[in-house]
Amino acid sequence: MRCMTTSDRPDHAADTASETSAGTPEHTGVAAQNWERASADPQYRAAVVDLLGALAYGELAAFERLAEDAKLAPTLADKAELAKMASAEFHHFEQLRDRLTEIGEEPTQAMEPFVAALDGFHKQTAPSDWLEGLVKAYVGDSIASDFYREVAARLDSDTRGLVLAVLDDTGHGGFAVEKVRAAIDADPRVGGRLALWARRLMGEALSQSQRVVADRDALSTMLVGGVADGFDLAEVGKMFSRITEAHTKRMAALGLAA
Repeated sequence: MRCMTTSDRPDHAADTASETSAGTPEHTGVAAQNWERASADPQYRAAVVDLLGALAYGELAAFERLAEDAKLAPTLADKAELAKMASAEFHHFEQLRDRLTEIGEEPTQAMEPFVAALDGFHKQTAPSDWLEGLVKAYVGDSIASDFYREVAARLDSDTRGLVLAVLDDTGHGGFAVEKVRAAIDADPRVGGRLALWARRLMGEALSQSQRVVADRDALSTMLVGGVADGFDLAEVGKMFSRITEAHTKRMAALGLAA
């Protein structure tokens, strides 16, 4: 996953933050500022560098994982589809890497604090087969994407635009839904196994995201309102409720019980 990374979502789930950023007529506070103005606050700048570093490593890991999953693909067409998605993830990584360089930060240093947590997550949730890999990319990565969209609504306009762009759908959602539903139709017993797998992914993803945020002072301070227009504790609860609701919708799209 991206930091808790892919960017796919069902038709209307997980749009809360992007709708907030795109559908609200007027932004206020930091969200109404550009990067040059907002980054004058050193703590805000540090938080954004953390965020971009986490996203960048998440995209790089997503690229690597999709390329590995392509080896499990049952057909050449499936292999090619996953390779195309891996390429899209790498392009997202390049955008984040280039942005970090542009604002005077060294990309590998920005990513380094998140390597252990993300690698640990992927090690703990290594799929045992093709279908588990599809569910992980669709369900697991999307939880992270929902979180980043929520955060993006409160960022400066330049950073917000970049974050939303790299969370754009790579096409994995529709592909995963089609393949998983077909597998369940062919053998309904598959559904129970994949539902348990998806529940495990949900728990691991939320735990990992909380650990990452807690370990980074600037990032956690921004999220709970100390920097920029962060969330208060009540809003944090609502945010996770929205993420859980979007997860339930994705499970339904796959034909799985949440």
